[in-house]
Amino acid sequence: MVRKILRCLPRTWVPKVTAIEEAKNLNILALEDLLGSLMTHELSMQKTNDDEEKEKKKKKIVTLKSSQTEDSEDDDDNDNEELAFITRRFKKFLASKKKFGGRANKKFHQKGEASKLEEIICFECNKPGHYKSDCPRLKKKDILKKKKKAMIATWDDSDESSSEEDTNEEVAQIALMALEEEEEEENDEVTYGELVLLVEKYSSMIASLKKKVKSLTNENDELILAKEETSNEIEVLR
Repeated sequence: MVRKILRCLPRTWVPKVTAIEEAKNLNILALEDLLGSLMTHELSMQKTNDDEEKEKKKKKIVTLKSSQTEDSEDDDDNDNEELAFITRRFKKFLASKKKFGGRANKKFHQKGEASKLEEIICFECNKPGHYKSDCPRLKKKDILKKKKKAMIATWDDSDESSSEEDTNEEVAQIALMALEEEEEEENDEVTYGELVLLVEKYSSMIASLKKKVKSLTNENDELILAKEETSNEIEVLR
């Protein structure tokens, strides 16, 4: 029975069979001892295979990380080149618009002023250089609103016998205020320098967001690999 069992073992067990035949006397070897030795050898082989599989997965993860890092660096270079190209094209476009009536921002050519303008952006008129509370447009709107309220209050308090001429004059004044407000908004153009600052600002923001997306994507890939490795280990333990 012992010899039959040894002959039925697969080729991968040949070294173990040879070792048993050399170390043991098959004529007196108990079947229980043989099975115990074979089971011990099988567990040892399984552990070796598991270790080799883990090592392969570790190498795969390292290779993937290296590849992702290289791809990320290449993508960053490409993104920077694209943003630089877009910025150059936009500057050329604005320069051509400036030749045909656009207004140049003289302060833009001064580095110190440009730095200050870039730090502060008004949320009312979207212009750099001041906060919303100090915005000239907002102050002018407040003045016009107060004038309108004063005119309306005057109407309410005025005698019903007021002449039609006085009423028409008051209506004309309010209409003039509204026209001035609309004209102020229409003439509130963004200058060349301000547009360039906005383009550079948002280009930098886009580049930063792209890097963050790539970092999160790489982290997600690593988590997927770790999940697969854990699932395989659980299957082995079962």
